[in-house]
Amino acid sequence: MRVALFLTCVNDTLYPGTGRAVVKILTGLGVEVDFPMAQTCCGQAHYNTGYRHQAEPLARHFSEVFTGYEAIVTPSGSCGAMVRELYPRMGERARAEGRGNTLAAALEPVVPKTYEFTEFLVDVLGVTDVGAYYPHTVTYHPTCHGMRSLGLGDRPLRLLRAVKGMELVELPGADECCGFGGTFALKNSDVSAAMGADKVRNAEATGAEVLCAADNSCLMHIGGTMTRLRTGIRPVHIAEILASTEEEPAV
Repeated sequence: MRVALFLTCVNDTLYPGTGRAVVKILTGLGVEVDFPMAQTCCGQAHYNTGYRHQAEPLARHFSEVFTGYEAIVTPSGSCGAMVRELYPRMGERARAEGRGNTLAAALEPVVPKTYEFTEFLVDVLGVTDVGAYYPHTVTYHPTCHGMRSLGLGDRPLRLLRAVKGMELVELPGADECCGFGGTFALKNSDVSAAMGADKVRNAEATGAEVLCAADNSCLMHIGGTMTRLRTGIRPVHIAEILASTEEEPAV
């Protein structure tokens, strides 16, 4: 199976290790992974800030870059939700504005083939045990886009429960937003900081060494809060946990 890795701007710039972890896991499962060098921003930041028309060229470019692959895999629930949930809305809005069906038609080939990483492992490959070893106590935060937009459900948890050497503990208030929300964290910084602090305190209450999530944008916000509160917990993307083995030191 030949798939494309949609790494996303945040991961490409700040968390390249997450991309390497995804490639390691997928190739280990016999998947051929390409990284299209022409990929850019999916347009989520523009769209969520109200610049829908400015996001349209980025959406068209996304389709041009990724059309032709059997699947598009991303380690980001928010960017995956942009393609799956909001690209169709963009096409419908363009049609409603009398601009024809060209945008919807351009995006149609990529929307149903885009998968969040854990979703791809469980639903497409049928895998819940990737042979990982991670001797740490971990708590899991389900991000808003993954939980509410993509409906990931217990897929990440099923993968984590299969990790050898790891103790998985439940996070109180797990379904509550961490406070990031993209530009929400900038426009409503006080509220965002308070939400982040609540999330970190809940994580501290579990006694976990690591807080895990499937989206580094949320982990960036939570991790910054952890640093300011001087907590000993580390934020780690689920792909990096799943890529850890007994032969290689755990992250």
